[in-house]
Amino acid sequence: MHDVQDGDPDIHWPSGFTPGLAHGFCHAHTVVRAPASRVFARLIDVERWPLWVPGVERVRFGAPQNTFELWLGDDRFEVIVGEQVPHTRLGWSGIGARTLLYQAWLLRPRGDGATHVVSESVVRGPAGPGPGRADRLNALWLARLRRTLEADPPPDAAAPGDSAPHEPFPL
Repeated sequence: MHDVQDGDPDIHWPSGFTPGLAHGFCHAHTVVRAPASRVFARLIDVERWPLWVPGVERVRFGAPQNTFELWLGDDRFEVIVGEQVPHTRLGWSGIGARTLLYQAWLLRPRGDGATHVVSESVVRGPAGPGPGRADRLNALWLARLRRTLEADPPPDAAAPGDSAPHEPFPL
């Protein structure tokens, strides 16, 4: 588990979810060889999370458009998108039976066309992942994000008739 001081100062934490108040905090980052617009599009394409996000079994959208349900193993979370700045930042709260969480993402374009991706999460509640497990899940999420984006051709290289990724929760 990371020390709270390891957190990124540019993360916007909602009230009650600051790392200092959390039962668990984790920080992970990576560089993805893809522009921030593609990274952002992959993160908000929630329907496809079960294909690449570790532990996500299924997703169901709700109303309003910035909410969805997420099954992470046997646990169901109601998710509310709290922050969305296209190609720059994203944050959502997850409310489960015995766990509350907030996950924040920062996307920082680099001069070489790649994106530095930072993900931080806080967990509150007795059913949160144990020490080290949240760090491993966050690192695995980033590794799969990087692998899926670097393996897929960019949208402008798609074959005719392929559909462009949609944005499921516009705010």
